[in-house]
Amino acid sequence: MTLADSQLREYLNHLIVERGLSKNTISSYRRDLERFLADSQISDFTLVSSSEVENFVALARARGLAESSVARAVVAIRNAVAFICKEAHALNQIKDVKPPRVKMRLPKALSIAEISDLIAATQSPGDPRALRETAIVELLYGTGARISEIVALNIVDVMKVDGGEVLSLRLTGKGGKVRVVPLGSFARSALDQYLVRTRPTLISKNREALFLNDRGGRLSRQTMWKLVSEAARRANISTEVSPHSLRHSYATHLLDGGADVRVVQELLGHASVTTTQIYTLVTIDKLRENYASAHPRAKSR
Repeated sequence: MTLADSQLREYLNHLIVERGLSKNTISSYRRDLERFLADSQISDFTLVSSSEVENFVALARARGLAESSVARAVVAIRNAVAFICKEAHALNQIKDVKPPRVKMRLPKALSIAEISDLIAATQSPGDPRALRETAIVELLYGTGARISEIVALNIVDVMKVDGGEVLSLRLTGKGGKVRVVPLGSFARSALDQYLVRTRPTLISKNREALFLNDRGGRLSRQTMWKLVSEAARRANISTEVSPHSLRHSYATHLLDGGADVRVVQELLGHASVTTTQIYTLVTIDKLRENYASAHPRAKSR
């Protein structure tokens, strides 16, 4: 094992133990940093120079890596070098290196009609397994949760009043941050149906997980992603639909309905309101479109 490999392992352990980052974030950091090590052939992170980062960026672009992925990798390199240099009391040569600017892409939200079609496509009378699919889609849209947060739900995270009706969910987001989100009547009903009619038939080795697969284990994010994609195909939705599309739709529809942006921030689990404000741009674009098509003095001559 080289010195750089040892430094990388120490840094990733710091992210896991001290920063409490999620497995998915750790995997992304590891992948980006291992790619950088392979491309740059450096033997010591404290010796990384700005020219080596620039060469890595050029090579990543030549391979066709998306600009957002390039920017993420540069941030990973910069953060790792900063930590390792601080621990080694060494000079950080890339402290002023900035990641490439990425053009902000507005999140794609489904219409309310498309959401209804998507949920309808999960339903199959007489099939208990379909109740699981409906509950998943209803929760993704009804809470704005990330797919990783829904996958990680345990039965104890379903919060009831005096053991009766389900009213809210306890979600564990990025960095282990916990938040409680309310459930609407449709999501509550779908979850109740799954808990009463489907989950008891699946329980075997895993009694903690909320959503179980057909073998009784925790449902994976890959399977959950596939369930949503296939439901979208059956609903004849032309745009690409993922679990994150439902999170975008949740935020957009709340803001369209007049919800305060800081309330939406709390519901989504965003650390900064700036992230949530991206969704306000979507609603502003809609307002512009409606104004341009409806107002008599907005149309060009």
